[in-house]
Amino acid sequence: MEKNKSAIIVGAGLVGSLWAVYLSKAGYKVTIYERRSDIRNAEISAGKSINLALSTRGWKALDTVGVGDAVREIAIPMYGRIMHDIEGNLSEQAYGKEGEAIYSVSRGGVNARMMDIAEKVGGATIHYNMKCIDADTKSGTVTLKNYKTDEIIEDSADVVFACDGAFSAVRYSAMQKLDRFNYSQNFIADGYREILLPANEDGSYKLDKNALHIWPRGRFMMIALANEDGSFTGTLFMPHSGYENSFDKLNSKEKVDDFFKKIFPDFYEMMPNIADAWEDHPLSSLAIMRSYPWHDGKFALMGDAAHATVPFYGQGMNGAFEDCTVMWELLQKHNEDWDVIFAEYSEVRKPDGDALQDLSLYNYHVMRDFVADPEFLLQKKIEAKFSKMYPDKWMPLYSQVTFSNIRYSVAHENGKRQDKIMKEVMQTPDIESKWDSDEVMELILAKI
Repeated sequence: MEKNKSAIIVGAGLVGSLWAVYLSKAGYKVTIYERRSDIRNAEISAGKSINLALSTRGWKALDTVGVGDAVREIAIPMYGRIMHDIEGNLSEQAYGKEGEAIYSVSRGGVNARMMDIAEKVGGATIHYNMKCIDADTKSGTVTLKNYKTDEIIEDSADVVFACDGAFSAVRYSAMQKLDRFNYSQNFIADGYREILLPANEDGSYKLDKNALHIWPRGRFMMIALANEDGSFTGTLFMPHSGYENSFDKLNSKEKVDDFFKKIFPDFYEMMPNIADAWEDHPLSSLAIMRSYPWHDGKFALMGDAAHATVPFYGQGMNGAFEDCTVMWELLQKHNEDWDVIFAEYSEVRKPDGDALQDLSLYNYHVMRDFVADPEFLLQKKIEAKFSKMYPDKWMPLYSQVTFSNIRYSVAHENGKRQDKIMKEVMQTPDIESKWDSDEVMELILAKI
């Protein structure tokens, strides 16, 4: 069948590749322009970039167009968090109900898989080394420069989707110049550096592969997620400067060695050569990008181009994939009237993008600080018990965000309300000894 409807996607990342499949399903001929060369031809290091956690929203977006199973092949389930204290003692916290898991996937691995899917399932054509240097939202035209040949070309389509990440060239060259377009970027004080923890010599894992490992240290933390080859991608999140423990202080091999020996002794034991591997991955920054509206003319922003967030809720990719779900539902609801679709997409989705960013910052405090706090862990146990008794009355915030399709903005408000109730319940005298009593459960019930 000849496709006479055309779409351009700028960016062959996770969202661009998935959205190509959706558009193809709707009968569009899809052309993707990607700034990088084809990552499938490069050796993708398992620790190239923060491992991603796929959860309910992401799976829904993948399964809607029948490509979820291709990603499940490279996904490792994580059923909870394992916390490592400074003495190396471990404590566990399940993520959800029995059997509920989030899934570790390597960004490079899943991106390569998604590009295969875009071409084979979506019939998309991907052009590489093409940097967007200008765009005209009204005519649906993009101007691109080929990195290899310096050739400049123009292309236009019925609709254009900017899926080109936090530092979106489309947003910068077109949208940010528009009247009444709001945009902000906020770099948080902390950066991250990755550390690849190799497998044992026999290829086995050094840690439990079916958990997300956290070393909470108050103002900073380290996490580790399993890769398919037996290794773990570790990520140290810490202030760039200005603290007793900050990246600027780790400016020699000796200091790196001392830092890990003292602060993460169990990790150091598994990787005594940490100082030699310290420079293998760059120190990177973390930012929240906000913009509005997410559309103009024939153009729409999706994923990080619209609402880049920090990675602490494991929802960046899931939220971006959910953009595809929402856009798809609107496409069907409004019978491909893109003016109406885009206007409703911006309006409906913006509060969820903002809420996800707020939740992501909040969860950083949870992970680096609260998960080591006995009172916080007790509160979570009480919530889990109450939720099990009254599932229709209470769903923990983490489960709303991770194991449901409840709107982020609604989950955020529910979470605030529930936290207020729990803070009152935690004031109950002798709560430590009677936390699972009928009295405490009835107290929560009375406050709902």
